[in-house]
Parts: sequence; structure tokens; C-alpha cells
Amino acid sequence: MSSDNKVLLNVEGMTCSNCALGIKKHLEKKGLEEIDVNFSTGEVLFNNKAGISVSEIKNGINNLGYKVIENKKEEHNHSSAIEYKFYFTLIFTIPLFLHMFFPHHHWLNNPFVQLFLCLPVFAIGFFHFGKSALGSLKTMVPNMDVLIFIGSTSAFIYSLIGTVQNYGTPEAHNFLFYETAATIITLVLLGNVLEHRSVNQTTTAIKELTQLQKVEASRILADGTIEKVDFSLLKIGDTILSNQGDKIATDGEIIWGEATINESMITGESVPVDKTIGNKVVGGTIVESGTIKIRVDQVGKETVLSKIIELVKSAQQNQPQIQKLGDKVSAIFVPVVIGISLLTFVVAKYVFQIEFQQAMMQAIAVLVISCPCAMGLATPTAVMVGIGRAAKKGILIKGGSTLEQFARIKNIVFDKTGTLTTGNFKIKSIESYQETNTQEIIDLVFSIEKYSSHPIAKSLVEDLKNNATQQPFITVNEIKGYGIEAIGSDGNRYQLGSSRWVEDNIIKQKHNLFLLKNNTLIAGISIEDELKNNVKETIELFNKQDVNTILLSGDSKNKCDDLGKEVGITTIFSEKLPEQKLQIIDEYISKNPTAMVGDGINDAPALAKADVGISLSNATQIAMQSAQVVLLNHKDFKQVYEAYLISKHTLITIKQNLFWAFFYNVLAIPIAAFGFLNPMVAALAMAFSDVIVIGNSVRLKSKKLS
Repeated sequence: MSSDNKVLLNVEGMTCSNCALGIKKHLEKKGLEEIDVNFSTGEVLFNNKAGISVSEIKNGINNLGYKVIENKKEEHNHSSAIEYKFYFTLIFTIPLFLHMFFPHHHWLNNPFVQLFLCLPVFAIGFFHFGKSALGSLKTMVPNMDVLIFIGSTSAFIYSLIGTVQNYGTPEAHNFLFYETAATIITLVLLGNVLEHRSVNQTTTAIKELTQLQKVEASRILADGTIEKVDFSLLKIGDTILSNQGDKIATDGEIIWGEATINESMITGESVPVDKTIGNKVVGGTIVESGTIKIRVDQVGKETVLSKIIELVKSAQQNQPQIQKLGDKVSAIFVPVVIGISLLTFVVAKYVFQIEFQQAMMQAIAVLVISCPCAMGLATPTAVMVGIGRAAKKGILIKGGSTLEQFARIKNIVFDKTGTLTTGNFKIKSIESYQETNTQEIIDLVFSIEKYSSHPIAKSLVEDLKNNATQQPFITVNEIKGYGIEAIGSDGNRYQLGSSRWVEDNIIKQKHNLFLLKNNTLIAGISIEDELKNNVKETIELFNKQDVNTILLSGDSKNKCDDLGKEVGITTIFSEKLPEQKLQIIDEYISKNPTAMVGDGINDAPALAKADVGISLSNATQIAMQSAQVVLLNHKDFKQVYEAYLISKHTLITIKQNLFWAFFYNVLAIPIAAFGFLNPMVAALAMAFSDVIVIGNSVRLKSKKLS
């Protein structure tokens, strides 16, 4: 989706998936594309390729009975307004409800007293639910408020007619159901209040990430003075100062000083990172010790944190396939319930000869207890919590559909270098061929490799720096295809490099590097690529989940076999070209859902081909389009398994929610139709059905995953 045409609106007043469907159909008629409406978060996202005026779109949504809000403060006020309406109606509903516990001659049982108490409550309900109901009828997708409006209005009008026609008669109380109308409205408002509060619990990840951005920066001016400015006022090229305990205001590069920085809020990595001049820093991270000056490189929407927030937001808009089931049912739910309600009344009154009042109460109970909200909330709330939990661990999952696909995988394919291994080499073993001690060999290898720019040489120098002593050399020369030749201060000639300097074919096969002194082999050195943290444990965990683990690499057969044996992977493909990798991925996809884990650069085609592409990346590469899952903490391999577990348990939560939503309605509607539920009890049950679904989703935030 082009970011130029992408529009996000915040809309209040949506109460169920039918509301969302109505707005979506309205926008489709206007020619907008890629529309996603999330009633639980109140967000409407669409692509305005048609170039329609945004104000015209907003007016169209407002005319449907909803309200486009301009900022989050308005949204907060809306939540407060719902609470005020609930408390207001509760004041009148309590005495109205209590009249049932007093004798008929008590003043609370006076029809006009009940009318007086009910009228303010009914007025609130009439306008609150009526506006939404009318808007949904305009789009031909009736929502839950239609049911509430019909049910409460039926009880009120029937009571009003009964009051006028039977006032003063002993039977008058048989025609009064003011408490039913008022209680329905009050309890549904209570459900809305609880729903708003519960949904807020599912969006805490975005709120916490957004809060990280709100920083005051210490900007260094040209004359050396320091001014305090809001992070939003920083410009590229500015210099800012960050001291111990400060939150870094934005992305940049250290130009002075050194510090230990806690990046856990971005990567999920709990161990602080030491950084110095030339290192990049990320806005929102915390300086645990030290003082640094930072040149601002990125501001606004281009910062890492902003991109993460946008990724999480767009991911929560992306719907999994399983949601379509709930949406299809919700789309026809309200008309079907109205039909069942009418049928209940007709059968009760004319087939079973039940009194008119009781038949009407049964019909109203059917209307009130039905709850399409629970079905609509089942998926998005779980997706929001799942993606939010992952984001807090430094795992970016691009959409609810990715969660669902990842949870269903049967195969997971791993690249080798840069994925299972760090790309940093270390000495595995040293074999001496002359009477040369190991420490002398280590000193020579360290000292000679310092003169090489080859990645393996750099890795070995880093590996040996704490255990080796620098040896002096008079001359050092790099010989292409062979290695490095050096003349020591003692006059000895040393050669370190490939097997081309060795004549014995058996020895050639045993080692990776060879060290010669005056043309005589003195040591053979075997090296290995360092495994990332928790690789063995992660592979073992996937195997326990009956997920087939596969190694797919372009590296040599011996290296791949050795690595596979070390980490517990039995299915190995080695020496494969990129096009061959694609063919292998294709074969696995054709049989079962398959995930691919790669470094996100060389493996981009394979990542895009797999059902789920997982990139082990650093924070500056989060925008890669080839992967559906990006792991910001590329040092800890266990994040791959954590992402799988979060996906798996999110799907389990969605299934639990949908089961409850369907089970509730399948069980509750017949009970109400047969007259076993008072409409007030039905309203209470309906109000809490949403909260149960949301509560189950919120539980995913702290649920132990296994």
C-alpha cells in the first residue's frame, strides 16, 4: 500500500463487527480500496487512490451515526461520556428495579412514578442506541444496537400504552415493564463501559512504545550552550547530549564519548550494550552509564521506534483467515435474531396460547441476549494482545494472518551462516606437527592475522585477543590465494593460510588453516563458525513440538553435516544455489505449511516464497519486505521459538473466543425463546459475554507459554 494514499481515521461509536462491516461497505461504494475497519480499536484504514476529499469521507462516516475523532483526547472524552451515561441511568434504574420488592400500593409501584423514573433512561438509550442503529440500517448491515433499540423500545411503548389504558385498575401492574426497558439500557451501557476498559488492556503495547518517544532532548547549540527541546523539534544534523539515566531522544551516531546502553525496550535483549564513537544508537533506549554526544540521523516517522510502532499498528489491522468465519456469521446475525424473536412471539402467543405480556417478554429476551459483539471481538482482541506481547520482546509480526500461518507450520527451514551461526569464526582445535607449544602457535596466529582484512582473520583476532601476545615482525606480505607471509624479528619466515602451502594430501583434508615456519609445517588449525545463543535448545524445542527442522545452505557438505549433528537437525541440504533453495522450499510448501528463517538479505527470495519468512535482523533493517516476522534481537536465537509460541497461543485464544461466542448464542437464544430468561437477566448476560471474550484475550499478555 502506498504510504501517500494511506489514510487512518479514528472513529467512535462502533459497537460490533456489523458496525465495522457497514462502514466498510459505505467506503467501498465511494471507490476506496484496501479498507480495514477494526471496531475494537475504533480505527478505519483505507487506500484513497480515488483522491476523494478526506473531509467528504469523514462526513459520510458521521452521517452513518458514528463520529470521526481528530485526536486521542476526544476518544478519551468519549469513553468518559459512556461512563457518565451509565452512572446517570443507574441512578434512575435502581429504584425502578427495586419496585418489584414492594407491595402494589407502594408509591414506587405507581405507574406515573415508574414512567418518570424510566423516561430519562429511555431518552438516553433512545438517542445513544437509536443513532447507531439508524446508521447501520442505512448501510443495510444492521448492528447489535438495532436489537437493543427494538427490545428496550418495545418494553417502554408497551408499558406506556398499558399505563394510559389501565391506569387505576387492579390489573395495571401486569402491563408495566418500565424496569425492563431501563435495566436493559443500563446493563448494556455497563457492558460498553467494561468493554472499553478491557479493550484498552489489549492495546498497551502500542501505548508503551509510543510513550518511549515522548522525550525531552538536550540540544547542543553552535556556541556550546545546551537547550532543552521536545524530541519532535529535533532536526537531522543536530547534536544532542545524553547523560547517565537519560532516554535517548532519537536515532543517531555517537560522535563523542562512550556509554552502556539498555536497548531492551527495542530488541528485547536484557543485557546492556557498550557503545562508543561511530556506533549507532536508537531513540527510546536508555543510557545506563556514561555520557555521549549524538549526531541526529533520523527524526519523526523515519526513526526505528516510529517504524516499529507503524509495523505493530498495521499488523493489528491485518486479519487472519479464521476471522472470516466470525465476520460471515455477524453479517447475517442481526436479521436472523430479529426473525427468531418474531417467531418466538408468534409461536408463544398463538401456538402455546401464552399471554401477550409473557410472549412479548420472551421475544424481547431473545433480542437482548443475542450478542454479535462477542464474535466480532474474538479475533482482533487476541491478535492485538499477541502482536503486542511479541513487540515488547523485540519480535515484529506483520499481521494476524502471519500469526495464524506461523501457528500452523509443520516444517521450519534454517539457513546456516548468519542464521544458525554468527558468521564469527573461532579456533576449534590446534594440532602441532613440530614440538611447538600451543600458546606459541596462538600468539603467531593472532599476530599474523592482525595484518589481514579477511572476515575469517578478523574473527580469529577477536576470538584470540584476550589470550594472545603480539609478536614483532620485520615484514608482512599477503600472497593472493595462499595467505600471509611474515618475517619475524628473529629472522624466521612464517606462512599462515591455505592448504596450497602443504604437500601432504591427508593433512590437507584435516584442517582449515596451516602455519609453517621456514617452509616446514608446524601446526594445523581447525576453525568453526560460532553458533548463536540458544540454537541447540531452540531446535530441540521445535522438534518436541513435532515441527520438522531442516538445514538449507550453500555451504559444504561436511560443514553442514557437522553443524546438523551438533544442533540436532537431521534433514540437511548443502551446497545449494539460490534457485535450488527456492525449489526445495516450494516442495515443502506443497505438502505442509513451511517457515523459513534467514538473515533477510541473501535469503530474501526464499523468505518471500515460504508461508512465513522469518528474518534475524538488527534494528536498522526492520523495513525488510521479504519477511513476515522480524527479530530485532538477532543475538538470541530463542526468539524464533518465542515467536512461534506466541503465534500458537494467539490462535488457541482466538479459537477459545470463537467457541465461547458461538456456544453462548447457540445456548442462550433457545433458553430465552422458551421463556426461561427474564429480559433483564438476558441484558446482564449479554453485557458480560463481551467481557469474557476480551478477558480471555487479555490473559494472553501474561499467560505462561509452552
